[in-house]
Amino acid sequence: MGITFNVDEILQIAEHIERNAGRFYRRAAAKARDSSMKTLFEDLAVMEDGHAEVFSAMRGRLTEQQKEPTVFDPDDQIGLYLQAMADGKGYEGKLSPDQELTGRETAEQVLNIALRAEHNSVVFYVGLKALVRGDQAEAQVEKIIQEEMGHIATLYRRLISLA
Repeated sequence: MGITFNVDEILQIAEHIERNAGRFYRRAAAKARDSSMKTLFEDLAVMEDGHAEVFSAMRGRLTEQQKEPTVFDPDDQIGLYLQAMADGKGYEGKLSPDQELTGRETAEQVLNIALRAEHNSVVFYVGLKALVRGDQAEAQVEKIIQEEMGHIATLYRRLISLA
């Protein structure tokens, strides 16, 4: 059975990923023993929550036409691709998909983990961009990509400030 896919669904996925990352970082902040780690995790949570809000606002501005399915997938290739990308991407703020942070990591380790996760986010959204059609839909996904690239820049600035 084929599926159809639209930019609204992509934005829902982006929002979900960002909200999960924000929740994770808040839990990590609560477990952190060191005050600088606690602050770092709190800052990461706020950043992720802010990006979730950006994606939510983007969804709120979509027209009904933009919410219409734009890609027909009779062989379910897009569905499988999306699932594989989401499964591989879904570890933002974690050491790996099945290993959470312990609270014993250094700020540098956490920043490197976050940088890898954000890089994966960019790859994820670049892949999703290929699934939507239309200038406005592509522009919405491109905005997500730019937001994630902004995360990378912020995290990298933090990392180099530790040196």
